Amino acid sequence: MRLAAYAFYGFALGLLLVGLRELLFGFGENRCSMTYMFEYPEYRRVQLPRRVARQYPSYGLYLYGEGAYAQETRGLKLTGAPVLFLPGNAGSYKQARSLGSVALRKAENLERRIHMNVFTIDFNEELVALYGGSLRRQTQFLHESIKAILRLYKDRPDPPTGVVLVGHSMGGVVARALFTLARFNPRLVSLIITQASPHQAPVLSLDPYILEFYSTVRHRWATRAEDLRNVTVLSVGGGYLDFQVRSGLTALSCPIDDLNKMSVVATAVPQAWLSPDHISIVWCKELVLATVRAFFDLIEPETGQFTESPERRMSVLNYHFFRNPVLQAEEAQDAPVTFSGNDQLAVWLHADEWLNVAVTVKISELLSMSHLIIDASNPSGAQFVVECELQREESLTVSVQVPHVLSFGLTASDISINSSGLLHTLQLQDFHQVYQAFRITITSHCKTTKERLPSVYRVKVPWFHEDSFVMARVTMVVLFMICFFVFVFPHPSIPSVSEINSMLHTSRPDNTSSALLQIHTAPNCQYKVSIRTSFPKVLGQILRFCGPVLPVYTAVVLLLMIRAQLSSIKRSGHPVEIHEGMSKFLQLHKLELPVLLLLLLLRQSWFQDVWSSLGLPAVDALPLNSVEDLSQDPKTSMQEWPRLVSPLLCVIGASIAFWGSTVLRVFVYFLSFFLTPLHRVSGLFILQAISYPLHVKKRCVGMIGGA
Repeated sequence: MRLAAYAFYGFALGLLLVGLRELLFGFGENRCSMTYMFEYPEYRRVQLPRRVARQYPSYGLYLYGEGAYAQETRGLKLTGAPVLFLPGNAGSYKQARSLGSVALRKAENLERRIHMNVFTIDFNEELVALYGGSLRRQTQFLHESIKAILRLYKDRPDPPTGVVLVGHSMGGVVARALFTLARFNPRLVSLIITQASPHQAPVLSLDPYILEFYSTVRHRWATRAEDLRNVTVLSVGGGYLDFQVRSGLTALSCPIDDLNKMSVVATAVPQAWLSPDHISIVWCKELVLATVRAFFDLIEPETGQFTESPERRMSVLNYHFFRNPVLQAEEAQDAPVTFSGNDQLAVWLHADEWLNVAVTVKISELLSMSHLIIDASNPSGAQFVVECELQREESLTVSVQVPHVLSFGLTASDISINSSGLLHTLQLQDFHQVYQAFRITITSHCKTTKERLPSVYRVKVPWFHEDSFVMARVTMVVLFMICFFVFVFPHPSIPSVSEINSMLHTSRPDNTSSALLQIHTAPNCQYKVSIRTSFPKVLGQILRFCGPVLPVYTAVVLLLMIRAQLSSIKRSGHPVEIHEGMSKFLQLHKLELPVLLLLLLLRQSWFQDVWSSLGLPAVDALPLNSVEDLSQDPKTSMQEWPRLVSPLLCVIGASIAFWGSTVLRVFVYFLSFFLTPLHRVSGLFILQAISYPLHVKKRCVGMIGGA
C-alpha cells in the first residue's frame, strides 16, 4: 500500500513538473527589441492643489522630459497633446520613459509641428493586485491628476478637452474605473489604451475589496454602455510569455455592436507578431512604436490636440493594431478597390532581410470567384516576384478533425495539399477550447531547384484577435518565429519542416466555430500537415488557467488529512500514516458532486437571491467545469472531457500536500537527529547541578553523626 501511494503521488508530481516546464519555458525567448533614451530622462513633479496633496501624500504626478525638451518645459508651459501613463501593481512611474522617449524622437523627426506631453503618476508602487483597498484611492487621485493636467493648458488658444490614458496591468483597470466616480465628467477621457490589464477578473482574489471594485466597474460599463459608446478603449494582451496576466483576462466585455471597444493579443499586432512578458510590454519597441504612431495619427494638425471623432479613433487604431494595410488610415476599409498604376493594397508580413505580402481582396464583379490572392516577395532584394490568383474560398477550404485531447499524441490527423493555389485554409474542427493544445507539423517539398518563395502559416481565431504567424523559408537556418518553435532545413531540395505549437487564449462560448490554419503556399510545392495532441502543452494550459486555484485543492486535502488524524486518535489513540489517511478520506466524488450541485443551483435566480440574502460572498470566477444547459442537444453541447480538469487538479493538489508533508516529516526527523545530542547534554548538566548539593548535604550529615 505504501509503495503504491508513493508511486501514484510521484506520477502526479511528475505531471505537475511537466506542466510547469511547458508553462514557464515552453515558448522560447522574449523577442522584443529594447527602447533606448538618447538623453538623460527627467521627471518634473507637477504641483497639485494643497487639498489634493494633503489627501494623497504618497502619490505624485510627473511630466517626462529629456534634454532640450526638459529645459523648455521647466516652467510647465505646455503646447502638446496630453498623454497620462498609469503604472500597475508595484509599478514605477518611471516606466513611462519608453513611451515618452519614442514620442520625443517622433516629434523631432516632424520638427515639432505636433508633439505630445507625456505625464506619469506615482502610485507609490502599491500592491493593488494583492490588496484591493487602495484601488479606489488610486482612481480618485487619477481624477484629480487629470484636472490638474488640463489646468496647465488653460492659457492656450486651443486647449485640450481631455487626456489620453495608457494603463499598464492594474493601471488599465483603474483607468476604466474612472467612469464609476459620481463627479467624473466622461468627456475628460475619450481614449484608453491598456497593456496586459486583467479586465475580466482579478488574477488573484485575496480580499473582498478587489471583488467589490471589479463588480462596480463591470456593472458601470454594462449598464451605461450606451452612454460610453463614444469612449474608445483598446486592450492589448501580452500572449503566452505573460505568465502573470493571461491574455484571456484582457478581453473587454462589451456589446457586439460597440466597435469602439477593441481587444487584441500582441502576436496579432501588425509589424510586431511577438509575445512580450508582463513587464516588457511597457518597453517593447514594436508595441511602443505602434502606440506612438497611432497617437500621432490621432492628433489634428490644426489644433495640435487629439481628435474628438470616435470614427477617426477607431479607424486609426484598426490601422495600427489590427490590419495595417498600405491604405491610409482615414480611408474606408471596405470601400471599392481599384488597381491602377502604383496603387497597392496589402497586409505586410516581413522578416529581417526579405518581404512577403499575402493579401485577400474580395471581388464583387466576378460571380464565380470570391477572392484575388496577391503574393509578392523579393528574395534577391533587388527585384519583386509577384503572383496573382483568382479563387473561390470554398474550393480551397478543407475541414480537418483534430485528435482528441486524451489521445496523448499517439494518433494524428494528416492531410496533403498540392499547391495549385496561393492560399489554403484548414478548418480545425472542434478546436475551440483553452485546454486543447496541438503540435502541428507542416512539411513542404518543392519540385523546383530554384530559390522558392517563402511560405506563411497563420493560426486564425475567428472569435478573438489572437492570431499568430509563422514564416518558413528554406534558405534561412534560423526563422522568424512568434511564440512557436520552427525548424527549417536550409537546402531547397530537402523538405522544409515547420512545427507549430497551437493553443488558445479564449474559448468559443457557443462552440459553433473552430480555429483556422491558413497556409500561404508557394507554387509547385506539396504540403503535408500533421496534427497531434501535445499532452505536455495541455498540462501547461491547465496550469495557466487554473493554477491560482491549486492552493485551494491543496488546503482541502490537508484538511481531510487532519480529519483522518483526529478520527484515528479518537478511535485508537494514535495517528495514522500520511498515505493511509489520504487513501481513506481523499475521495473525489465527495468534492466534485457538491461543487457541481452548487454551480447548477447558482444558475437559478431564486437560489442567487437566497445566497445574497445570507450574506455569502459572490462567486468571483467562472467554474472550471462549465455546466451546460441540460436541454441542449448533446451533439452541439460542450465535450465531456473538460470535466476531468477539476479531478486532475485535485490529484495534483493532493500530490503537493503528500510530498510537502513527506518533506516536512523528513526535515523534522533530521532536525531532531541533530538536536537530540544537544538536548541530552543540557539535561545531564541540569541533573548534575541538582544532584551535587544533595550529595554534599548527605556527606555533611554523615560527618556530624559520626562526630
